[in-house]
Amino acid sequence: FQFAQQRGIETTITLEDGLFKLESISAGDYVVKVSFVGFEERTLSLHVGRLSTFLDMGTIFLRESATELGEVTVTAVRQEVSGQLDKKVYNIDENISQLGGSVLQALQNLPGVTIDQEGKLFLRGSDKVAILLDGKQTAITGMGSQSGLENIPASAIERIEIINNPSARYDASGMAGIVNIVFRKQQEAGWNGRAGFTGGLGALSIKRENLPEIREQYRFTPKLNPSLSANYRKNALNFFFQGDLLWHRRMMKNEYFLRDYDSGVPVRQQFLENRTQPIYNLRTGLDWMPNSRNSFTFSGLFNYRAYVDLGDLPYFNATTGERIRLWQYYEDEVNQTLFATLTHKHSFREPGHILTSSFNYSFRRKDEVFYFTDTGPLTTGSDTTGLIADENIFDLTVDYLRPMKKGRLETGTKQRARIFPNDIFFRPGLNSILDPGLQGTAEYREWLSAVYGNYIYELKKLELEAGLRLEYAQIDYLVDPDHSVYSSDGFSYFDLFPNVRASWLIDEKNRLTGFFNRRVDRPEESDLRVFPTYADPEILVIGNPTLQPQFTRTLELGYRRSWNAGYIYAAVYHRLTNGLITRILTVDPSSNLLTSVPQNADIGTNSGMEWVYSQSLGKVKLNANANYYRNVIGAFIIVNAYPENISFDQDERSAWSGNVKLNMSISLGNKTDLQVTGTYLAPDIIPQGRILARGSVDAGLTREIQKGKGELFVNATDIFNTLTMRTELEGTGFQIRAKDYYETQVIRLGYQYRF
Repeated sequence: FQFAQQRGIETTITLEDGLFKLESISAGDYVVKVSFVGFEERTLSLHVGRLSTFLDMGTIFLRESATELGEVTVTAVRQEVSGQLDKKVYNIDENISQLGGSVLQALQNLPGVTIDQEGKLFLRGSDKVAILLDGKQTAITGMGSQSGLENIPASAIERIEIINNPSARYDASGMAGIVNIVFRKQQEAGWNGRAGFTGGLGALSIKRENLPEIREQYRFTPKLNPSLSANYRKNALNFFFQGDLLWHRRMMKNEYFLRDYDSGVPVRQQFLENRTQPIYNLRTGLDWMPNSRNSFTFSGLFNYRAYVDLGDLPYFNATTGERIRLWQYYEDEVNQTLFATLTHKHSFREPGHILTSSFNYSFRRKDEVFYFTDTGPLTTGSDTTGLIADENIFDLTVDYLRPMKKGRLETGTKQRARIFPNDIFFRPGLNSILDPGLQGTAEYREWLSAVYGNYIYELKKLELEAGLRLEYAQIDYLVDPDHSVYSSDGFSYFDLFPNVRASWLIDEKNRLTGFFNRRVDRPEESDLRVFPTYADPEILVIGNPTLQPQFTRTLELGYRRSWNAGYIYAAVYHRLTNGLITRILTVDPSSNLLTSVPQNADIGTNSGMEWVYSQSLGKVKLNANANYYRNVIGAFIIVNAYPENISFDQDERSAWSGNVKLNMSISLGNKTDLQVTGTYLAPDIIPQGRILARGSVDAGLTREIQKGKGELFVNATDIFNTLTMRTELEGTGFQIRAKDYYETQVIRLGYQYRF
């Protein structure tokens, strides 16, 4: 076989079965000459695209005198080409300013990603993001709730993939997109791996002094992160192991509120939460390749995280300065999660022709106890609440991939069962404020069944991808019949979720791509949970089992211009969401106590523009990202059922917002690199108010030692201690102004060794 193009000629010889491989050709148009001794030479034209690693050229016949050669099937292969615009990939090791922290901290420096003070991840202004571990949903990160990202050390991760416009291959959940977190795993022969240790200190200065007579804020909080990963490969077996400990003290929350009421006493309060937390992650597994066509992977991941939280909430009359009450708690919580997976991959004779089957089981147990003390002007009370919740997830997936002459076909199915029983108990003490009618049992049951098909077709100047996912979901939330407020009938749907992607290849350095998809966000178990959280007894948080899914349609048009030393990417997008899921605060007029309940508002839209610019200038590399969008929240009317039916209505609200990130990496010589990252987030609206502007600067320095096998690093987050979350909320009869001075300033020093 000869592959001829203007840039040169590549030649290869087929194997006995007609298969051949070329690794040095790139995308483009080729003239293919097929020849064999004693047969007539044949010339074919072939377009090699950017989206498919393998191509099936079909059956090629050669003539020998008057006799035809028997059927031969050949497959061409090309080098993988970046710039498909379907996802962005970031290596953890390149994020110098966040080495040694958690995955959540590593994410906050990535383009297009923002994090709020509660640890929620936002893509382009929305927190409806699906989190995957090695391409799978697990109980560790939650099935949409984003829990657990702060509990995974970044040292365990190889790379992070951000997919703004997922195809039908992925679950339909996560209207803002998907974040796939990929663990480290080597495939080299023999022993190899890395070991490291990171130490750090946080809360280096006080942003704001405490209100009187409460426990001190945690200061100079220690952070420790030893880690070890190892692989051993010999013949058909590959064993891998990874262990991490992330132990830290942290000031999780330090929020100051001013609550004004149309009638009643204005309240000034503080919410201080100090945490001590060990987190253990153990991951191990085995790859077995009995022959060239089949491989099996057995793996298990165990995550153990424990919390001891000390909460202090003083309340003062904002007019007279008199203390109204002091609410304090001691929380002891343990979470244990196990994720086990068995995967079989069968490779057909043609390269890239693959059938993959996977069975996954995920289990999580949450066991928490709160001990409360309520000190008033004349009395002191005590209460205890406890929660035991188990989460069981069973997943079966089958994916089939077939290369075609001008693209590939993808199809598959997914079946999932999820059972989440929980039990909460109240033990009222003296002068209790607990509502005994809200305790009891509940069980979340989910059945999901989906099939999908996705086809990719490539021409010389045009790339097309079209897919359709059919999904059936049945969710039942079984509420204790003695519950004083709620009952639930659950919900179900059978729906279609299409995706379309089209790219016009203007030339080798310019491309234009359009996307369309439809996605769904189902309410999480925590959104449906009928038990209140008494961490703040005057702003209760409770679920709503009548909540329904929200459905979103997204359009995007993107352009990428590449050159030798960099590229620029620009996109415009529009998202339309029906049944927008959001939390609404209402006030009980008889007590001025507030309740936060998730509700389905009406329609929300998010329309904006995103730019990514990357440029290498000698020893300096610049990466800038800007996102500018308009949020619109349509008019809606809702009723919060607790503590009694209280209605709330709001007119349509809109605002322009955005964020900017600038990342600069400098090679200082002697194998030393410096990275500085600056982030600014503009004010934005939320259903009952707005979030004010905030920003920070991070920096990190690395140096290779021991002939490249060792690395030392030091980094600092929020160097100037400026990152503060400020919110303004307004409801019927009340206003809230809040500033959260939670811990953001941390310095870390670390070392890692590769072997």
